[in-house]
Amino acid sequence: MRLLFREALLTFRRAPLLSILSVTTIAFSLFVVGLFGLVALNLQRALKQVEQRVEIVAYLLRNTPAETIALASQDIAAFPEVLSVNYVSDEEALNRARNELVEFRDAYRDLQVNPLPASLEIRLKDGYRDAKSVRGVADRLRGYAFVEEVRYGREWVEKLDHLRNIAAFVVLLIGLAFAVVAVVIIGVTIRLTLLQRAREIVIMRLVGATNWFIRGPFLIEGAFKGFLGGLLSAAMCYGSYFLFRGHTELGRAGVEFFQPVQLGVGVLFGVAIGLGGSLVSVGRHLRNV
Repeated sequence: MRLLFREALLTFRRAPLLSILSVTTIAFSLFVVGLFGLVALNLQRALKQVEQRVEIVAYLLRNTPAETIALASQDIAAFPEVLSVNYVSDEEALNRARNELVEFRDAYRDLQVNPLPASLEIRLKDGYRDAKSVRGVADRLRGYAFVEEVRYGREWVEKLDHLRNIAAFVVLLIGLAFAVVAVVIIGVTIRLTLLQRAREIVIMRLVGATNWFIRGPFLIEGAFKGFLGGLLSAAMCYGSYFLFRGHTELGRAGVEFFQPVQLGVGVLFGVAIGLGGSLVSVGRHLRNV
């Protein structure tokens, strides 16, 4: 094992420029992915805040008995998707309209009959605020005989779902694209190293060295380059986050950075890229020797 590590580290001395190129390529690839990841992370955070406003309002028929409403509220609160059920009387609805709709305050003040119905405001649990879950709860509410109308902003909820899916897809696509670029460049640098040591590899085979013994130093080299690239990309991401947070109005409003676990996953992704590039290149070379 010591021999494998020593051979891997010697490669950095033999081809320092190629090694630096590999590390920086992985670092910049992961850096770009990391920037999009930061955007996606904070977009998801903003969407979570918007999701908390997702609410279903069931308007009730007039003169519905209070006992019926109370029993139905208990029944609806038992739905697995429902977080809370709040009953709003017609008088409370009118008071809200007077306070919130300032431009219509005079009109509401002179009313002889309250035109606003009572309602049930249903808030959903985290994880059930997507369009499918909201639609399912709304359909069940329409099954109550005393419910006149159900509103939940269907188009708005569907657009929220669509935006969430686009953000996840874009980050995944860009991440894969730059990972492929990094794997190709790692493979090229490892290939050049293999060509430099072609005679040495032939001799090792003649004395009985196995393919995995030959592969070992190159795989360790690729993993180490990926590790260094991952660390460098994490530092670059934090530097960009620090500058954005301190020098822009949007940044001062509050942005999040990756959690330590997420940073660790990014570094491991760099190691995987280095291993993948080395494995492909070494395997191809050994088949041709």
